[in-house]
Amino acid sequence: MTRTSPARRGGTARAAAASALALAASVCLLLPATTGAQSSDIVETSASSRTPEQRLLDDRLVQARDALRKRDRARLRVHRDTLIEARHPLAMWADYWELGNRLSESTQDEVNAFYARWSGSYVEDRLRNDWLLELGRRRDWRNFATDHARYRMNDDREVACYAMVLRHMTGDDVRAAARTAWFAQRDGDDGCTLLASTLYGARQFGASDLWLKARQAAEAKKLNAARQALGVLGEDASALPELFEQPQRFLARRGDAGSRQGVELILMALARLAAGDPAQAAAELQNRWLAQLPVEAQSWAWGTVARQAAMKLMPEADGWFRRAGLGEREVEWNDEPLAWRVRAALRSDEGDRWARIVEAIGAMSATAQADATWVYWKARSLQASARPGAEGEAQRSAAALLLERIAGQPNFYGKLAAEDLGRPQALPPRPAPLSAEERVQAVRHAGLGRAMAMIALGLRSEGVREWNFSLRDMSDRQLLAAAQHACDNQLWDRCINTSERTREEIDVAQRFPTPFREDVLAVAREVGIEPAFVYGLIRQESRFIVDARSGVGASGLMQVMPATARWTARRLGIPYGDGQITDRLTNLKLGTGYLKLVLDDMGGSQALAAAGYNAGPNRPRRWRDGPVMETAAWAETIPFTETRDYVKKVLSNASDYAAVLSGRPVVTIKPRLQPAIGPRPVGAPPENPQLP
Repeated sequence: MTRTSPARRGGTARAAAASALALAASVCLLLPATTGAQSSDIVETSASSRTPEQRLLDDRLVQARDALRKRDRARLRVHRDTLIEARHPLAMWADYWELGNRLSESTQDEVNAFYARWSGSYVEDRLRNDWLLELGRRRDWRNFATDHARYRMNDDREVACYAMVLRHMTGDDVRAAARTAWFAQRDGDDGCTLLASTLYGARQFGASDLWLKARQAAEAKKLNAARQALGVLGEDASALPELFEQPQRFLARRGDAGSRQGVELILMALARLAAGDPAQAAAELQNRWLAQLPVEAQSWAWGTVARQAAMKLMPEADGWFRRAGLGEREVEWNDEPLAWRVRAALRSDEGDRWARIVEAIGAMSATAQADATWVYWKARSLQASARPGAEGEAQRSAAALLLERIAGQPNFYGKLAAEDLGRPQALPPRPAPLSAEERVQAVRHAGLGRAMAMIALGLRSEGVREWNFSLRDMSDRQLLAAAQHACDNQLWDRCINTSERTREEIDVAQRFPTPFREDVLAVAREVGIEPAFVYGLIRQESRFIVDARSGVGASGLMQVMPATARWTARRLGIPYGDGQITDRLTNLKLGTGYLKLVLDDMGGSQALAAAGYNAGPNRPRRWRDGPVMETAAWAETIPFTETRDYVKKVLSNASDYAAVLSGRPVVTIKPRLQPAIGPRPVGAPPENPQLP
């Protein structure tokens, strides 16, 4: 899919008329309103047996969701009451929407009654999450403590911040966890700001903590977060709008750094300037401000300039990182600038770059150092910098141990590590077949049944959340059964994502299914592209959701943009009208045809082609300028996080699909990383400027 900027994928709503399909594929749970979601009174209703009245009730649920979007409280309440009275299996969702829509006016008794009606269900815990946020805003710590003890998801950062405020009030030492939460908060929210204010007042946060937060907010262009940090400090924030929008002008108007606030505002302005023009920020820092800044502030400023330069693939980035001293302890560096320190060194051709990579990775948090990305590059750096012969043997052994640590992981770097060790990954043995009892348990699982019904009614977001909640605490065998239930009903995204949760028992056929195999193979052969590459890309683009639609308008299995579809159809002579973009075969023809054009334009490099498909071909054309690099290193330095992850996952997927489609027992990825990536070779065909 091409587009102007990376965006998250999302599926479109299916038509409400498809509800019969979902209810044929799942259990329709008719739960008495008085017994809650754990009732054993389950009635199975197939599509053929659903009456017109039941289908009208299905439509009412969709209408209730529409009323919520339109803030029509009266209509939402009518639909909620009708669905509950009829004991519709999904009435709990209408009840959740109705109460959630007026939660700021609700009482603990109303919320408790909701919990009792839908005990044990996803919506009970979902409402508890929402209610905890409301209780935190109300500073109702007594009820917060009671509800938080029953909260099962525990995945909301703001709720976690409120909970730490409460723990602090009862005498717990929460400083370390609170700092982590405070710095992870990208936009200002009440809970984490209250936590910072409370700990600052208790002298457990210092002014340096809050100024560092303000600096990071400026670098990320998060004005509200910067304002809140200054508000906790009691500092004047009136300069922030100019600082954020016109940093050069702000710096020109400053006489000197002056006070602590003056130093910090200069650093924030330099961060904003660097985001647009790292070279200009470096010149401003060197020529005017360096002599006025303390050592720690100098180091932080160079680190910020260097990081922004690295994200723009500027060759100066590596040198600016050296001026910052990343890996040293004058500044408390977090993992993100350290990661860009490594990426800048990967693009450098200086001989000591490997030592700098080892140093930067060694300065990362323990969690980051355990990530396969940095385990792999640390191992490669140790190998490359080891002395010849016996002197370097200990270092080479340490590198081999690091590669061993990740060689079994089914990801891009795990595959590379295995091949570096000389033993490509073997496909795992298929688990024992699911028993009839295991399959029945999945089919009759209340939450999974509701999720499938919601998805088919067009309420995919709600259905996916219900599905994921239902997977908590499942064993590998239960996950395999749930995944197979989804596969059997062609809910391929739930099939894949569920199967990927297993740890010991791995079913490759579930993780890498081949829907629409006849069509995919035929279309791939027709355009002359490897089917495994096409499958690897589709798996990443849409998870085989035929009517998937992204936030920026990309559609169908291969997430083709409308303008790209029209251009490709004209170029390849494919009959096409705008309404056909989600037609399965048409989408496959357009997507594979466009992918082949990009692949040819990129000289056959699958990594460049995947990057071009995701972010548009002009970007990887720019990203390939610079030194000739091995493909793995080039992929790791892609500036866009989404595209960087996308390229690695598509290549990893394709290597698995190649094994699955061919029946080979081993997975190899290195052939996909050829040739090395650098500027377009002399004598190569000129780029196709018409590619959208």
